[in-house]
Amino acid sequence: MDVKILTLLTTDARQSAREMAHKLGVSTSTITGHMDKLHDSKILKGYTTNVDYQKLGYDLTVITEILVSKGKLLEMENDIARLPGVCAVYDVTGEIDAIVVSKCRNREELSRFTKGLLSMHYVERTNSHVVLTTVKEDFRLPP
Repeated sequence: MDVKILTLLTTDARQSAREMAHKLGVSTSTITGHMDKLHDSKILKGYTTNVDYQKLGYDLTVITEILVSKGKLLEMENDIARLPGVCAVYDVTGEIDAIVVSKCRNREELSRFTKGLLSMHYVERTNSHVVLTTVKEDFRLPP
């Protein structure tokens, strides 16, 4: 039942418990009980929307690779995660330490963002990639 509820919410998070109960052929209290359990176990963290950021003026999606000073990875990740326009921060394996996905309105904003990263005392080097075409951008996975 949990997977069915998550699947419904992934397609439309605005659905009421009553609507989901009707679709799944169970009582509303069954749905709310499962949703409470999903919230309590932190499987269901919240509800969100799927926004077309380009229509809001964010014309650039940027993937930035970052090399960090030893011992400063967590500090860097937390600082960068709070910056405006940052969508994701990952620490990764390989020759670099972290990858940041961000949205910028234009080249000037990208320039300020990149220079801001480079001014952090624990960022040794960045390598930015501007996305030319977005083929798919949807972090919703079926449960």
